[in-house]
Amino acid sequence: MKMYKTLGELKKSGYQPRSIKEELRNNLTAVLKNKKNVFTGVLGFEDTVIPDMERAILSRHNILLLGLRGQAKTRLARLLVNLLDEYMPIVAGSEINDDPLAPISRYALDLIEEKGDKTPVEWIHRDERYVEKLATPDVSIADLVGDVDPIKAASLKLPYSDERVIHFGLIPRSHRCIFVINELPDLQARIQVSLFNILQEGDMQIRGFKLRLPLDIQFVFTANPEDYTNRGSIITPLKDRIESQILTHYPKTLEIAKSITQQEANLAEEQTSKIEVSEFLQDLLEEITFQARASEFIDEKSGVSARLSIAGYENMVSTAERRMLLNEESKTTARITDFWGVVPAITGKVELVYEGEQEGPYNVALSLLGSAIKKMFLDLFPNPDKLQKGREKDVYGTIRAWFSAGNTIKLLNDASNEDYEKALDSVAGLRKIVAIANVPKGEEYLYMELVLHSLAEFDVLNKDFVESSFNFSDLLANMFDEEDDLFNDN
Repeated sequence: MKMYKTLGELKKSGYQPRSIKEELRNNLTAVLKNKKNVFTGVLGFEDTVIPDMERAILSRHNILLLGLRGQAKTRLARLLVNLLDEYMPIVAGSEINDDPLAPISRYALDLIEEKGDKTPVEWIHRDERYVEKLATPDVSIADLVGDVDPIKAASLKLPYSDERVIHFGLIPRSHRCIFVINELPDLQARIQVSLFNILQEGDMQIRGFKLRLPLDIQFVFTANPEDYTNRGSIITPLKDRIESQILTHYPKTLEIAKSITQQEANLAEEQTSKIEVSEFLQDLLEEITFQARASEFIDEKSGVSARLSIAGYENMVSTAERRMLLNEESKTTARITDFWGVVPAITGKVELVYEGEQEGPYNVALSLLGSAIKKMFLDLFPNPDKLQKGREKDVYGTIRAWFSAGNTIKLLNDASNEDYEKALDSVAGLRKIVAIANVPKGEEYLYMELVLHSLAEFDVLNKDFVESSFNFSDLLANMFDEEDDLFNDN
């Protein structure tokens, strides 16, 4: 649409006011007919959350996105901007985006009465029609709704009873806009009550003024499940007024989770060009997150954000990069030992229950890594527990014998590529096991390392993390050493 400069020109153009909900509905209708996707970059919601969002918009509903942390609730809300018209006309200088043909503020009504068809018109871009507020316990009614402005009253020499002294809050300033309140339960109950009228009757009163503003707003609220936090909850009458409640969820498959991590990870160009991360390690990282969501040590009501995988991937690549720089190598490949750098990303992203606190966040992180390694290992190699019971031929016999002879292996976290490969090659039978599994070409050493970590998780070998290395040795020999130490102490 041409950007007309006056009210008269706008009238002649045939422009007709419409509500923001009608605007969203009409634009979504066109999008669906053209088979386009408004919610680009949101993965895993194609058959669940996004259809619910589209149904809510077609129904002209206000929306509550309910889900655990890290489930793209805010991103979904922000993408609704794409359904707005690119530009929207307002009365020039209006604080609350008055429609030139349907003004509601005293300022706009007075200006139009004074200038008539010569009233100046401005156009605002759709990006300016998105307002977001993080709910915190200190948010006041004045912040959201508005209050009397003593400075304005003094400068204009007006009594406090004159509506021109009103300082509008965020909600009136969001007239004809999308207004998002994140973490709604954190709003105090009395503040939530102030939203009743705007959601039900579509208007709002400020202080004791007789004026009631018929605001036109698309509300989107986000919240964690109410039983997650004792900071607050959504009061029942408010929840009843929000027409559509949409449940979000975590990725349901490793492939979707992996795609999200790859999309969101913020890596430097040098990292992507010089450090190779195999598909297996990407899957292993996502499996850690899946294990965390099912762990008895972690509060399931808190959830485990997708940010764990994203931050973990960035840390894993940075760990490999640091090792590469220390060894003055031009490029390198990520290893399982690089996951020691992922631990800080895990410990900061999980909320432990009592049992987890007793274990400690570091040990919980290592336990999650171990569980993920075992699951990934069993997809490729025979189960050592069954072999120990004589159900199958012991394909790990050569490796067991090598360690039983008193041999050990030390995998330094910062070992050069050459030293890393040399250490793994020293273990008899290790390469043969990997060859039988038919692993991807060029990744043999990664899977050789996987076998060692996995045999330790199945208690076939002993694994110790000492300072900056993983040390593997015979399990029985280690047990005898512990008994000898105990005997000597006595």
